[in-house]
Amino acid sequence: ALPDSDDLIVPVVRNADELSIEGMAVAIADLAIRARERRLKVEDVQGGTVTLTNPGMFGGLTGTPILNQPQVAILGVGAIVKRAVVLDDDSIVPRSMMTLSLTFDHRAADGMAAFKLLGRLRAHLEAIGDRV
Repeated sequence: ALPDSDDLIVPVVRNADELSIEGMAVAIADLAIRARERRLKVEDVQGGTVTLTNPGMFGGLTGTPILNQPQVAILGVGAIVKRAVVLDDDSIVPRSMMTLSLTFDHRAADGMAAFKLLGRLRAHLEAIGDRV
């Protein structure tokens, strides 16, 4: 959503599957700047397959994102908050946690594949968090 209006714009990160998380952040930042400055081209908003939405930036912990056809999935990223986590040794420690929600079109993606993707994303984000 553009800050000075109620306009919603959904720019497309090209070849996102080839980018690292850092590369994705750079691409998203570039698109966000150009969107706010109203400098996007038509091709910058066409051809998307999966949308990322961030209710977390408004403090939302989770949401139920709705698909924007013809895209096949939308990933909702909630706010990062501290929570008590029980480790394997039954100790309780504070951890930064984030809820992910995935909506997908069963006509285009099998549920098992979609949830495997969500599991892989979770494992990847947890591994990054362990390094930070």
